[in-house]
This record gives sequence, structure tokens and C-alpha cells, in this order.
Amino acid sequence: MTLAGIVLIIIAVAFCILVMVMVPAMLTMKRTAASVGELSQMLQQELQPAIKELTALLVEMKAVSGDVAEHTDDVRCFMSALGETGINLHAINHSVGVVTNVLNTTSVWAAGAKMTGKYLIERYLKKQGGK
Repeated sequence: MTLAGIVLIIIAVAFCILVMVMVPAMLTMKRTAASVGELSQMLQQELQPAIKELTALLVEMKAVSGDVAEHTDDVRCFMSALGETGINLHAINHSVGVVTNVLNTTSVWAAGAKMTGKYLIERYLKKQGGK
């Protein structure tokens, strides 16, 4: 056998080995491509409704935030009125405290005047009776 024959046999064997390795690799690539295609199709089927729902949710959230922004002035006005009411209640409470203090003082004075009156009447009556 000549050198060219040996080289051709080596090339033929190498080519057979290459074909034997490439066929399973190509089949695996084919299965991978099919799996990727199925995954892509599933993602499109699953993601489209999810994206539509998210879009609808975004629209609703924009509407809610618009309503909240619209009523912010009402809440601010309510809080201001509530603060004024608190100030007025504090003033009323202070006035009631002053009136209560005056009434307590008055009742002390009245009790003192009553006792003084009784004492003076008793002394006068004793003086009248003791003459």
C-alpha cells in the first residue's frame, strides 16, 4: 500500500468518526431548537394575557391616583377644619375651666358670707337676748 492509500484510509476513518459524532450533536441541536420553539410559543401564550392584565391594572392605578390627587385638596381642607376645631375646643375648655374656677371661688365666698351672716345673727340675737 502506498502512502496516498494510507492517507486516504485515515481520512475516510476520520470522516466516519466525524459523521458519527456530528449526527447525535445535530439531533440534539434539533431537539433543542424544537424545545426553544415550544418555549417561545408558550411564553407568547402566557405572557400576552399577563401583559394585557398589567396594562389594565396600570390604567386602573392611574385612575385611582387621579382620584386621590383630586381629593387631596378635600382632605387638606378637612384637616385644616379639624385643626381649627381643636383650637376652638381648647379655647372652650379653657373658658369652662375659668368659669369653674370662678364658680368655685364664688361658692367659697358664698359659704364664707353665709357663715359670717350666721355668726353675726347669732351674736346679735345673743346681744338682744342677753340685755
